[in-house]
Amino acid sequence: MGVHHIPFKATGYFSQLICDYLDKKPGLSEFYGNFPDLEGFKNQIQSKKTAFQAQSRKRLAAALDQQYNTTSVSEQTAQNIAALLDENTFTVTTGHQLNIFTGPLYFLYKIVTAINLADKLKKEFPQQNFVPIYWMATEDHDFEEIQYFNIQDTKISWNRESSGAVGRLKTDGFEVVYKEFSALLGTSQNADLLRELFKNAYLKHDNLAEATRYLVNELFGAYGLVIVDGDDAKLKNSLAPFVKAELLHQTSFKHVSETNKRLEAHYKIQVNPREINLFYLKDAIRERIIFENDLFKVNNTNLTFSENEILEEVGEHPERFSPNVLLRPLYQEIILPNLAYIGGGGELAYWFQLKDYFNEVNIPFPILVLRNSVLLATKKQLHKLDKLSISVPEIFSKQETLIANVITKLSEMNIDFSEQIKFLQQQFADLKVLAKKTDPTFLSAVNAQEKKQLNGLDKLEKRLLKAQKRKLSDVVDRIMEVQNELFPHQSLQERNQSFSVFYEAIGVDLIPSLLKNTDPLKFEFTVIEFM
Repeated sequence: MGVHHIPFKATGYFSQLICDYLDKKPGLSEFYGNFPDLEGFKNQIQSKKTAFQAQSRKRLAAALDQQYNTTSVSEQTAQNIAALLDENTFTVTTGHQLNIFTGPLYFLYKIVTAINLADKLKKEFPQQNFVPIYWMATEDHDFEEIQYFNIQDTKISWNRESSGAVGRLKTDGFEVVYKEFSALLGTSQNADLLRELFKNAYLKHDNLAEATRYLVNELFGAYGLVIVDGDDAKLKNSLAPFVKAELLHQTSFKHVSETNKRLEAHYKIQVNPREINLFYLKDAIRERIIFENDLFKVNNTNLTFSENEILEEVGEHPERFSPNVLLRPLYQEIILPNLAYIGGGGELAYWFQLKDYFNEVNIPFPILVLRNSVLLATKKQLHKLDKLSISVPEIFSKQETLIANVITKLSEMNIDFSEQIKFLQQQFADLKVLAKKTDPTFLSAVNAQEKKQLNGLDKLEKRLLKAQKRKLSDVVDRIMEVQNELFPHQSLQERNQSFSVFYEAIGVDLIPSLLKNTDPLKFEFTVIEFM
């Protein structure tokens, strides 16, 4: 397999915030802790080792033993769970929603990054153990975001009513989804493996959390991945003191709001905090907790609590309190001996809002690692690019820009007026000097004429380019065809396509090739050639 690497910034698909972070821009340093390099991990190990207690390790191991009691565990995963009791064992964590059949491809890339990072740290720090963690977002209730996956241009959906935490949803109705999915697959051995994997996950497990655990364990268990379900009474006991502080003092709201004031001067704010960043979770209910008229109310229900009643509820039933997107990071760091969180650009953006809050509650802030991003391309597709004189980095361009650049390169005449524009600008620069010396009021007329002339050149260039596009229409069609294959709907492949599309083509070598050809600390977009 051929492999190409492109700096994230050069792709045009990553925010200024993320690019500045990877460039270590000084103005952003106050919003994170250690940087994701070996020196940063060395420091993080020391701070987490001091902060994380033996009792927390026992609670975590006990909860995982119970969560895995009906799952076939690989030897490597069993060893990693046992190792969590050791003070020299640390985790690197990624998390994601319970998307049907993993949802978009980047679901896999998150976990691949976590596994590779754990392996890399083991080599660099042999005195410690490192365990890759996948945190199942079982408490989320955004069913519309997880209920489908895409195979090429077909959207396959699990259509049903939903309320409460998605991990608790019964797997009713998956027979219909399976039939639709199965009909789109071919007759190869890889297609049959996909059918069996889907059937075993969703038709043989009672709820979405169990189905997702089975699926992810089948794909990654051999690499020692440990899967954590936060919807767990044992684990929620550790969160209870922070829940009480949130209810009584709105701690996260105050500190995140202050951070946002500084951060929004340069970057877009990803998540706005609520006064109480908690949900009440019970049966089919997951609703926001609101404080009004001296009472704690559960939104869209008749449930109300006095201060004493809600504190008693936290003490007796901590599992009924569910963190939202801003408190879930804290929950993870409380219950895990964690060094790093691995996420996409949008996820890391809200982690930057949390540094001050972590400092206030005295929990070590994890290293933030941008997950690997991958474009999977066939040899045939890359050959098409080569015949069109398109480099791998150029294929990331916006389609209109890409077409214009290729037509300009292939055109028999020069349709790039940049030299003429430079010449014209120089002429007007000389005119401006003359105008200032003679009659300064003449300057505005010179500026207006310059603008008119430059606009005229721009229009001529566009007309010439349009004519050349018509002349080379077959080239334009070929450019659009190959780019649309690699960037469905003019978006990143990893955000559109399901892993099943590529598993059917590549088979069991898919995940090993991803692990082999990506580096968790290189911070470059990877293009992997196959077939």
